[in-house]
Amino acid sequence: MAEQQIHLPVTGMTCASCVRRVEKALAKLPGVHEVQVNLAAEQASVRFDPDSVAPQQLQAAVEQAGYGVVTERIELPITGMTCASCSARVEKALKRIPGVLDASVNLAAERASVVFSPASVSYAELRAAVEQAGYGVIAPSEIGVPPEDVEAAARAAEVRRKQRQLLVGVALGLPLFVLSMARDVGLIEPWLFGRALEARQLMERVMGPDTEMGHAYPAFYDLWNWIFLILATPVQFFSGRDFYINAWKALKARAANMDTLVAMGSSAAYFYSVGLMLRGASGHVYFETAALIITLILVGKYLESRAKSRTSAAIKTLMSLQPRTARVVRGGQEVDVPVADVRVGEILIVRPGEKIPVDGVLVSGASSVDESLVTGESLPVEKQPGDTLIGATLNRSGSFQMRATRVGKETALAQIIRLVQEAQGSRAPVQRLVDRVASVFVPVVILIALLTFAAWFFIGDAGFTRALLFAVAVLVIACPCALGLATPTAIMVGTGVGAERGILIKNAESLERAAHIQTVALDKTGTITEGRPAVTDVVVLRQFPLHPSLAAAHGAGSAEQLEAQQVVADALPSPVAGNGAAFAARGQSEDVAVEGGAEERLLWLAASAESRSEHPLGEAIARTARERGLALATPERFTAIAGAGIEAKVAGQTVLVGAPRLMTERGVALDALAAEVERLQAMGKTAMVVAADGVALGVIAVADTVRPTSAAAIAELRDQGIEVVMLTGDNARTAAAIAAQVGVSRVLAEVRPEDKAAEVHRLQEEGRVVAMVGDGVNDAPALASANVGIAIGAGADVAIETADITLMRGDLRGVPQAIALSRATMRTIRWNLFWAFIYNVLLIPVAAGALYPFTGWQLSPILAAGAMAFSSVFVVSNSLRLRRRFA
Repeated sequence: MAEQQIHLPVTGMTCASCVRRVEKALAKLPGVHEVQVNLAAEQASVRFDPDSVAPQQLQAAVEQAGYGVVTERIELPITGMTCASCSARVEKALKRIPGVLDASVNLAAERASVVFSPASVSYAELRAAVEQAGYGVIAPSEIGVPPEDVEAAARAAEVRRKQRQLLVGVALGLPLFVLSMARDVGLIEPWLFGRALEARQLMERVMGPDTEMGHAYPAFYDLWNWIFLILATPVQFFSGRDFYINAWKALKARAANMDTLVAMGSSAAYFYSVGLMLRGASGHVYFETAALIITLILVGKYLESRAKSRTSAAIKTLMSLQPRTARVVRGGQEVDVPVADVRVGEILIVRPGEKIPVDGVLVSGASSVDESLVTGESLPVEKQPGDTLIGATLNRSGSFQMRATRVGKETALAQIIRLVQEAQGSRAPVQRLVDRVASVFVPVVILIALLTFAAWFFIGDAGFTRALLFAVAVLVIACPCALGLATPTAIMVGTGVGAERGILIKNAESLERAAHIQTVALDKTGTITEGRPAVTDVVVLRQFPLHPSLAAAHGAGSAEQLEAQQVVADALPSPVAGNGAAFAARGQSEDVAVEGGAEERLLWLAASAESRSEHPLGEAIARTARERGLALATPERFTAIAGAGIEAKVAGQTVLVGAPRLMTERGVALDALAAEVERLQAMGKTAMVVAADGVALGVIAVADTVRPTSAAAIAELRDQGIEVVMLTGDNARTAAAIAAQVGVSRVLAEVRPEDKAAEVHRLQEEGRVVAMVGDGVNDAPALASANVGIAIGAGADVAIETADITLMRGDLRGVPQAIALSRATMRTIRWNLFWAFIYNVLLIPVAAGALYPFTGWQLSPILAAGAMAFSSVFVVSNSLRLRRRFA
């Protein structure tokens, strides 16, 4: 292939050094001849040999160098594709365009997904490439008309046209077949005229009235043959018009596809019959064969298109959720506007029974909202002021006002639709074998058909007619429709079923990998537990508050420190009435006591230090303090210590709040607190020690609630033969307590967030296919390191971009459901491919006459056409069984 040039818009470059790094990264790739990087234009121009390096490798090289490449993705609705060869040719044509980084064509969805550099490629070039390959692209929407409506209208028009062609085929082909068979079995006599009639009358006079002539008379002189010709011709050239047009387009592109085989097979039967008549020769005509080949294949295609429409039901359902209008408050008036005109920040009014127009936040009123079609959650969700709302979900009861936060393509529904479309258009690794077979299948079949004819005619001495019928049967039965549909239909149904249940699968590759998961690593907080920990215990050393004399006994240090501590003690709020009862004594050791005022002081100190923390544990302490009416101080300094705790300066004191190991590292003696820490940890609580200026003051226990469905989900995973591992930053005792509650036998405790990815690697080194389940934000490195990253409870958040699979509900049971779905989908693909391959492997030799020498049985081209149509319908129907299985 000739040298190509591509322009890649690069992001993240700030200086000449960046330019050099990008140039160096690109230049070292084999096949790259020249690289020019322009910092001002933020663009890299690369001349390369496409036989040596792919555009995706160029993109990857830039990204590995630490920069980004601006790309665009476009979905092109394609028309005219009929088999795997067609989709392969469209894909090849798109990939030939310099600037196209990737292209994937889905035959079942009749769509091409193209990733390209906007600096190098335009929509017009993409469309021209598809059309030059012999296919069509449905034009973009007109102004004000949604794209999906335009495509739906175009698809509907195409279906109506095929219906007309099919009706003509059935209306003419059926009587043609009945009359032809009736004549062949003697139910009706030949309708002779001219010389044939004279010859028959002569033979009857000589040999008797029941003389059988068979097809010994010239075909030209039987009126039935002319009637057959009249019936067959509209079927051949009206009903079969698309086969000829598409075959011709393929021929111009020096390729062959299913249409080529059908056109060749039916034309051989039709034109042989016409030639027989025009030559005045005797013999059987095969107009019914030609007509029924086309009609049966049209019947199969029609049933196939109806079945295929159901494979994309999930997308259609999601699109149907989008409301058309919204009621917006503008200038003090309620105004109904198209939902596309809603702007971020506007106040909208939603009444009972209406769909929520866009994503937003409820500002006044309350209601219950049915989010089942977006999240899969069957129960309505109660909404109060401040709660987030997902666009397109259904307001069940109350009327409320909301503020729009995300509109248009930014809404959660739009992102979900885009994600599902991309997943359905993606290609599973198992498809590679099909692609390789499809690329050579049709030419090989044509060669087999020619060899079949030659073998029977020249070697088998079967005569021209029989040899031709063998060849036609091979051409017709070998159409690779089923091969092309086997994988994409199953992927579409599988990802669609997942979307309907709140399981978003990023692409077909993720779906395939999920089927092989052997180990599931579960993050504890927010995955097994609710992720909203709360303070359960406040345990204070007897010596607190820090009276100088008591502080000195604990080695609090200098007089200045003691003075500062006294300042703190003086500044602490007075005890809050009744709070002491909430922290009643819980069987502490002799050295630990609980005093209502001291508890509040300890809580105030820890909460003030944690007031800047974003960690759930720190937020829980701060929240509890505020709920107790404590006015928190602002820390003068704050430092988060990853996986261990925090350090802050409050009222002149250096305060540490964190795990016992943090205290040990900082030289803080736990003394009597150690026993209390162990007791709390044994109860599955996270014990956070509070220390001031190097002196341990007490411990605050925080516990998270285990999700009610976690134990059932983990049991289901074990039933699937999957090992379950819990990853947590908690200490081993606390982790073991939680694991015992939910049935996890293997626990990896005290794992810092940055070490979770390393733990996933270690599990992979054991030879396991590992899935990591986390909240999609803090666990991002581990999610990326796992074979399959599963984000749970991401809901409407854009975190759906980061994981291979996103569970819209915060329900761990979605994990075994996702794995079961992926396994079922892969089983369906394997069955589809098995039947598609075995169908061709077994029936092509039969069609070629392999059984004829032994049994005298010859596969009729009509039966071959019926079998070919059945194979496609079977594959699509088998894929649709997935929907019923997960209903």
